[in-house]
Amino acid sequence: MVATPDHGFAESAAALDEAASTLMDIWSRPHTAADVPVPSTQLRALFILERGPVNVSRLAAGLGALVSSASRLCDRLEASGLLLRDPGRDRREVTVRLTPGGQEVLDRLRTRRLEELAQVLATMPAPARDALLWGLAEFHEAASRPDAHRGALPDPG
Repeated sequence: MVATPDHGFAESAAALDEAASTLMDIWSRPHTAADVPVPSTQLRALFILERGPVNVSRLAAGLGALVSSASRLCDRLEASGLLLRDPGRDRREVTVRLTPGGQEVLDRLRTRRLEELAQVLATMPAPARDALLWGLAEFHEAASRPDAHRGALPDPG
């Protein structure tokens, strides 16, 4: 189903949910590729570390995990050569960061995801592709507003 201006917000949300599910299937396929041998939780940690070094407590908060669980996750990533630990001034304060190998895994994953998405986009008529990209840009802008998730729904008409 394609939502049109005649549909209400609930119908539009249902259509978006269905499309997002398909997008997530396509987007996540490369996560199981042989050259991206990292489970999803570890990938989430690598994406956090890609923004820059953090301490283990901050990594745990970003993952919504306990510090002890994040520390064990770091042990596995370090053993795989994807993460380095840097001792701080205080022995209790350890900073973790990506290794070049960790960045290579993320780069391969992004390249694969872009290839998968480009293959689907290439099968779409240009006007539909343009409309999709315009709509996604508008959606991103609306979702990024500070007040985007507050209050009642506006009148659809």
